[in-house]
Amino acid sequence: MKEHLRIEGSIESILKPENDLEKALLDSPEFCEGLFWGKPRYGHPEGKVLYHIEEVLANIDRLQLVDPEVRNKLRIIAFVHDTFKYKEDPQKGPLRDWSKHHSVLARKFMEQYTTDQSILDVIELHDEAYYCWRLKVLYNQEEEGNKRLAKLKAKIGSNIQLYYLFFKCDTKTGDKTQSPLYWFEKNTEGIEFVKL
Repeated sequence: MKEHLRIEGSIESILKPENDLEKALLDSPEFCEGLFWGKPRYGHPEGKVLYHIEEVLANIDRLQLVDPEVRNKLRIIAFVHDTFKYKEDPQKGPLRDWSKHHSVLARKFMEQYTTDQSILDVIELHDEAYYCWRLKVLYNQEEEGNKRLAKLKAKIGSNIQLYYLFFKCDTKTGDKTQSPLYWFEKNTEGIEFVKL
């Protein structure tokens, strides 16, 4: 997959891998194929996943007073979180196979590289806060939204700050609506608010 080069530079020059794990991911043809999926669309005017990751990484670099270990985790999550959209089940609505959601596929892929549950859980659940907001605010399905949010918080547990930091770095990209982020910040106990 190294033949996929943007005129402005290579995958390595765009994502700037900082450690052996990040470099190992870029050696995976399956991973690299996912980097080139996507066309400009609402929420993602940058198009390809590669360029979205680049934006998320820039946001991670803007976070202030973040522990180096937390920063490393955020970077790994950023590398992988959307990279398997190209394999996602395109079906929407009640027929959707959630076991083929890109976040589940990304988690399964990363299980080959790490046993760190905080990284794996955030990868798998990175869109959940958005889905909770959508149920509660857009679709006015209060009870379903509350159940989904409770499930998210139970699974994330003590890693809620890591989840929040990633959700913020991911949401502050492209032309995504910021309402889910503001809603999450307002309605989630146990997070330390950060500016970006």
